[in-house]
Amino acid sequence: MLDAATTWFIEQVAALPAEELAVIFDESLDLWVPAGRAASGAIKISAAKNSELDHDVRAVLRPRAAELDAHATGLHSDAKGATVIAARAIQTRATLAVEHYDVLVAPFISAGVEVPPHPVHS
Repeated sequence: MLDAATTWFIEQVAALPAEELAVIFDESLDLWVPAGRAASGAIKISAAKNSELDHDVRAVLRPRAAELDAHATGLHSDAKGATVIAARAIQTRATLAVEHYDVLVAPFISAGVEVPPHPVHS
C-alpha cells in the first residue's frame, strides 16, 4: 500500500489542467540531463510498489488520455512518466538523498502541487 502522501500527490496531479501537465513535463525534461537521470536511478523501490504506483497513476490519467493528447501529442504518456518518477521519489523520500528528491519533485512544486518535504527538511 502506498503511503498517504504519495496517494495525495497522485490525486492532485490527476486534477491538473493539461497545460500545467505539459509545463511540468517540460521542466522535468530540463532537469533530466543535469540531475534527473541520476536522481531517478537512486530510487530504491520494490517491484510491487513500483507496479502499484504505475497502476495508480495510469488509472487516474487514462480517462484523460484524449484530452491530454489533444493538448500536445504524447502528453498522456509524458505526464504519466513524469508523475510516476515523482511519485516514486515521494514514496521513498526517507531513503532518497535530499538533492535527488528535490530535483524529481521540483516541477510539481512549481505547479503548486503539495509535496511532502524530505525528512531532512521536516
